Amino acid sequence: MPTPKKQDFQRISEEFNNIWNFPHCIGAIDGKHVRIVCPKNSGSMFYNYKHYFSVVVQSVADANYKFIVVEIGGYGKQSDGGTFQASELYRQLKNGTLAIPKPCNFPQTKTKAPFVLISDEAYPLLPFLLKPFGGRNLSIEEECFNKRLSRARKTIECTFGIITAKWRILSKCIETNITTADNIIKCICILHNTIIDKEGFERHLSEVSVENCTETTRKKATGRPLNDAKNIRDIFVTYFAHNTLSYKT
Repeated sequence: MPTPKKQDFQRISEEFNNIWNFPHCIGAIDGKHVRIVCPKNSGSMFYNYKHYFSVVVQSVADANYKFIVVEIGGYGKQSDGGTFQASELYRQLKNGTLAIPKPCNFPQTKTKAPFVLISDEAYPLLPFLLKPFGGRNLSIEEECFNKRLSRARKTIECTFGIITAKWRILSKCIETNITTADNIIKCICILHNTIIDKEGFERHLSEVSVENCTETTRKKATGRPLNDAKNIRDIFVTYFAHNTLSYKT
């Protein structure tokens, strides 16, 4: 899958704003466990918390349910955050080697903000990765942020749901060696993008069950977030508090 260029990230960000009302978002990230036969001499590395052997497919989706980035081969025992921080995508984001646009003002405001990925609570809060607020005693503004993020993040959950519904091999054990399993998953992701380009996503999305949409990995990240990351999330919180929406969750 080709590495996105600056104009790709700009287009994706505009689409997330237009479709999901989440500006400066360059993709929604999540991970999915795919069952595999335990590789020889791998011990418990591929044995996940759901009690089966799996490889983790970590992917980023755009606003139209297409894959932007797909990384396959994470150990089943890893959390989403652990898989992410061991990935090439994380290295590129941390080193600033991706062609992500420079921070600029939110649409029709004078508030400057960076471009970010969005995730669920399983990922760490980072300057380039936003996640929901945890806990129960949230402010109205924090709840508003969580709703807006959750709404936009459904793109990656439902992208996984679409491929699982269409290619049933993903919902059962892939009985091949690990290299072949990885190649099968890569081919499915490429075919999915091709089909969405030709047919659009509406019909395929209607075939997806709620269970398929949400059957991704779930394990909360640990550790304290960086102050820079907190400050960036607060910029989005303030923006959403002043630009509220009425929508169905």
